[in-house]
Amino acid sequence: MAVPQDRKLSFGALIALVVGSMIGSGIFAVPSAFGRSTGGLGALIAWTIAGVGMLMLAFVFQTLARRRPDLDAGIYAYAKAGFGSYLGFCAAVGYWIGCCLADVACLVLIKATLGLFFPIFGDGTTPAAIAGASLILWGTHLLVLRGVKAATSLNTIATIAKIVPLAVFIVVAIAGFNADVFALNFRGNDAQGQSGLAAQVRGTMLVTVFVFVGIEGAVVYSRYARRREDVGAATLLGFLGVLSLLVLVTMLSYGVLLRPDLAALPPPALAGIMASIVGPWGSVFISIGLLISILGNYLSWSLLAAEVLHSAAKDGTMPAFLARENDRGAPLAALWLTNIVIQLFLVVTVFAEYAFTLALKMTGSMTLLPYLLVAAYGIKLAWTGETYKSEPRERRRDALRSAVAAVYAVVMLWAGGLKFLLLSAILYAPATALYALARREQKARLFSAAEFLVFLILLAAAVGGAFALRSGAITI
Repeated sequence: MAVPQDRKLSFGALIALVVGSMIGSGIFAVPSAFGRSTGGLGALIAWTIAGVGMLMLAFVFQTLARRRPDLDAGIYAYAKAGFGSYLGFCAAVGYWIGCCLADVACLVLIKATLGLFFPIFGDGTTPAAIAGASLILWGTHLLVLRGVKAATSLNTIATIAKIVPLAVFIVVAIAGFNADVFALNFRGNDAQGQSGLAAQVRGTMLVTVFVFVGIEGAVVYSRYARRREDVGAATLLGFLGVLSLLVLVTMLSYGVLLRPDLAALPPPALAGIMASIVGPWGSVFISIGLLISILGNYLSWSLLAAEVLHSAAKDGTMPAFLARENDRGAPLAALWLTNIVIQLFLVVTVFAEYAFTLALKMTGSMTLLPYLLVAAYGIKLAWTGETYKSEPRERRRDALRSAVAAVYAVVMLWAGGLKFLLLSAILYAPATALYALARREQKARLFSAAEFLVFLILLAAAVGGAFALRSGAITI
């Protein structure tokens, strides 16, 4: 069903979805995370590697949006078009669960930040914190039910509001920049005893993955775009803007405090850096900015999670009941299921030792597989020549970009480690029940031979992960 014109999203709103999805808690913690692992040189190398990898992925999204405009909600539709129904489903469910976990991370950190002022919230996982997070969860649920257009308008306002404290920090950090401090921090040879530059860079790579999750925001909402060509441009501009902010925040911080002091800063690190330049009011200012940022980030992820599930249901990848909308065009059933899952994950955080870190890393692990499948489809499209006709130069260029993005996703999956692959499989395998229901509704064959093999691998990994959890070999 076509989206009415009055519910379409402008170019600015699409950029806000990309920026709002990527800028959350991560950027406020980057200086201390990098300070624990590396100095200025290692940070430049890490951002270069991450920037190139994610830029190539942004180019892939831009290319696919232009060459396959018929594929809406491309984060999973590309996987389905390239590799069949089951891998398309895996991309959809992986991204959806990743969005749910990202929302959990946001909710935990909101309450942990408030816990600095109100001890009843503790580290964000106390009963009072879970109750408070649940109120935010269901309050946002009611907001999104008022319609995607209203929710994305609020997201645009929140995105602008959370960029303001970051811009102020950059201006203040430039004024307080000390070239001598930066020079002492540049090599970072004593970073946790890691004298080798390669080891220092490796220590930061996982951090860079998490801060870029959300780059696909405009692609997920492509069916709402006023002009289809805006989707790719919004993705590219949003990514470049966020990358610039991340590099500026990281590098300027090395010119304010010595690396051991940066490493010792409690979250949010930017609050401590700001306070060291302007005094205590700077810490309060950044903390308020952090709360605004996380609330906006939470809204972005809520929109993305429900939209992916809803779109997948509309084309038969998910069960038909998830395609239901209310009279305002909001994805009613998908939103209910999404928020029920988030509520369950919130309860589980009570038993996690480091709930925020776990949710953050699981978000990265769940979303890297959909990213890999998108990049692989870009390779396939260029390899077969479909949609290229007499454009050999563009075909070679797009194949190279897609290959770099695919290699980057594989390396990041490997860097995440076996633990998170097994935990991801525990979520993927049982979710296949939704796929079975959708195939039954369509009276279609459940699996092809290749798809059945993929399912068996997922099932084996899930069983192995469950036994590892029970034995204590891996923990949450």
